[in-house]
Amino acid sequence: MLMAPVGTNTDMSCRWNTVAFDDLSNNELYQIMRLRQDIFIIEQNCFYSDLDGLDQTARHMLAWEDGALLAYLRALPPGCSYPQSSLGRIAVADLARGRQLGRELVQRGITHNLQHWPGSDIQIGAQAHLSQFYSSLGFKTVGQEYIEDGIPHCHMLFRA
Repeated sequence: MLMAPVGTNTDMSCRWNTVAFDDLSNNELYQIMRLRQDIFIIEQNCFYSDLDGLDQTARHMLAWEDGALLAYLRALPPGCSYPQSSLGRIAVADLARGRQLGRELVQRGITHNLQHWPGSDIQIGAQAHLSQFYSSLGFKTVGQEYIEDGIPHCHMLFRA
């Protein structure tokens, strides 16, 4: 599968960075929490505890434009969520949708995990309605569909 190199940006106006939790500024952390709340709790009308204790271990990938956080994911090392490395909390702000940022975000996340944890597959718990999107990026569904926080999900695996 051909992936855009990490330095490639399909949306030239975005600034991308990936940082450890302790290197996030208060403003960056606030914007991350706001984006995740806006999408996963308010937009999806899903009440769940977002603060799961994994953010401190994660590397946080962010896309910025004019001071606004447009896209975000967290990359976790093997052994945190799954035996494999993982990507999670994948989110694109409503105002930035339709710009292919989600595709670039996940491609960058895959590249990041493969570079930082070589030889480790990447597992995600994807919302089932997005499985075709993740499949187009090289993920394969493993196991049966399940319900998490009232939303159908499926485990998907990207082979290293």
